[in-house]
Amino acid sequence: MLKPIALAALAAGLSMPICASAYAEPGTHNGRWSVELVTESGLCNARYSYALAIREGQLQLVSGSAGARVSGHVGADGVVGLSVSNGTASGTGTGRLQAGTGAGTWKVSSLCSGRWTARRSDTRTAQAE
Repeated sequence: MLKPIALAALAAGLSMPICASAYAEPGTHNGRWSVELVTESGLCNARYSYALAIREGQLQLVSGSAGARVSGHVGADGVVGLSVSNGTASGTGTGRLQAGTGAGTWKVSSLCSGRWTARRSDTRTAQAE
């Protein structure tokens, strides 16, 4: 029902400002990541799953809603800054990646909010680190 909002929720769950010093080694978290969002309040569906790719600190959506726009960075310390929009929906949130996992919270304006978890799905990249 609210699929575009779910994509914005993904962005929200991973959104946080990053200091320039956090980019010292942006390749630390390179690879594909599976991200699951769980809605804890609001109008969004209960769960959503998406795939992101990280390359040299730059984030890219691998799977999700058509028409979505994603941009963001991951610092060497794992702090993630991401913005996603799909139509008029957009979101904010906080989070961090550590080794092969990550977690945080997200919010899409007053429509819905919840928590997110991430797991590295590209084991070859994880083993190379």
